[in-house]
Amino acid sequence: MTAPDYSGFSDLPQVDQSARPPHQRKPRFDGDVSELPDRACWALQHLLTRRYISAETERDLYTWVLEYRSQLTVRLSELDLVLKVVDGVDVAFVEQARYESARGVKLLRREPLGTYDSILALHLAQMMRAAGDDTVLISRDEVHGLFAGVLNDVDRDAVTFTARIDGAIARLTGLEILRRSRDDEDSYTVSPVITAVMTASVISELHQQFESILNGGSTGLPSEVDVSPDV
Repeated sequence: MTAPDYSGFSDLPQVDQSARPPHQRKPRFDGDVSELPDRACWALQHLLTRRYISAETERDLYTWVLEYRSQLTVRLSELDLVLKVVDGVDVAFVEQARYESARGVKLLRREPLGTYDSILALHLAQMMRAAGDDTVLISRDEVHGLFAGVLNDVDRDAVTFTARIDGAIARLTGLEILRRSRDDEDSYTVSPVITAVMTASVISELHQQFESILNGGSTGLPSEVDVSPDV
């Protein structure tokens, strides 16, 4: 019996084992003509309706953002929106593009932080940067303690002063920067997103303003500061 000849096998085309099998996309609804995969569509929808997507709490969504980052960037750019992905923090969010246009329409509104919101965000950002990869947990009493050295001519009344601090806690909770603890409603964990939206320059500016207040160099508190992502 003649031995089989395997010499021609080396000339056969190679199969890419890492390649994905072809996928036939099915319309999600009547009239669906999207050119993007379903996961890319879902990621886009969440980017447009959420303040941010975090890998910490929504690993699947964040993974889809990274997987379809190029396509999502194009789609968002068509709407004058910019996709921001902060790799070190594993957070993705959308910002309104900054340019002047007589025809363009701003789809996202800005939510500037007020006086007490800004001061609280400043302290939280500094705490997060100091903690590194560790979780930062802070109580309501500790938050109030951060404002212990603040004296101003506007809120001399202790009740009003306390209410404004509680308002700052509520504001940052609404922005998902503070997350209420499941075990204690008066304790919060700080979201890593604070380090993404509070850039070094913003922290430096706020810190200087805060030091000026503590040293009596200002009769009032700093004006509103825009440090939050578009929503």
